[in-house]
Amino acid sequence: MDNILKYIEEKNPAHAAKLNSWIKNMDTDYFSESELFFARYKKFIESTGKKLEYGIDCYLKLCAQMVFERIEFIRFGKYANTSLEEVEKSIYLNPEMFEYHMHGLVFAQFLWKEQYARFNFFSKNIGNYLKPQDKYLEIGGGHALYIVEAMKKGGDANSFQLVDISPSSIQLAQGITEGLNILFLLKNIFDFSPTEKFDFITMGEVIEHVENPLSLLIKVRELLTDSGMAYITTPANAPTLDHIYLFNNATEIRDLLNEAGFEIVIEKTQYAEDVSEERAQKLKVALMYAAFVKPKK
Repeated sequence: MDNILKYIEEKNPAHAAKLNSWIKNMDTDYFSESELFFARYKKFIESTGKKLEYGIDCYLKLCAQMVFERIEFIRFGKYANTSLEEVEKSIYLNPEMFEYHMHGLVFAQFLWKEQYARFNFFSKNIGNYLKPQDKYLEIGGGHALYIVEAMKKGGDANSFQLVDISPSSIQLAQGITEGLNILFLLKNIFDFSPTEKFDFITMGEVIEHVENPLSLLIKVRELLTDSGMAYITTPANAPTLDHIYLFNNATEIRDLLNEAGFEIVIEKTQYAEDVSEERAQKLKVALMYAAFVKPKK
């Protein structure tokens, strides 16, 4: 972590100062988890002929793009793209753009306060809900951070699958999890048969990428066993080029989960900036929402 922060300081001192202001107060779990994760990523990226600094440069480029997106969001009150077709043109069918976006998000998992908060919430609670012999599915787990953590807490007796529609994301996840017993599926979740059931499903930061998040949540509910559990996260007021569906607050997310047939067991929210609730809502500060949910009876 020290080397990463040092490199960021050389490239963007102001951003490094912001990161250091909260990272310096983190506990040993944060540093041990981040070191392990970035070590796996470093091994992968070097296997492709690139260096760790390449990923950090992608992260800094992503941060710069997001500053622009936020300015536009505050100005117009909506995300830049509102359809999958628009996102495909701007990112998914633009190899250079998609590459830096994907690798930049790897570093965001531990460098953005709200991203780490959702991972820490998952890590601290997954052991309470993932039982021996459970069948685990992760939807859109490009950087593989969550499925690796679930494997730590679940053990070898569990079955682990990761599904994604992006070949590049699958390649990244496979590289980071080399040697681990995970079944990777290049597939659309809507192509899963309703008869195929899972005991635990993780879907982090996915529903904001689709035009109709309700239909996706209903599909997740369909794939869960009656006694199953899901971990679902999504942001509100978080403009990026590939975010399509705008949630304005946590209440809208809760209402959608309820409409899809879920009961919220425990939840976590975290703003991206240290400001009061009133000021955060007024300034439309990005909010991370995460929840362990189960099917309503």
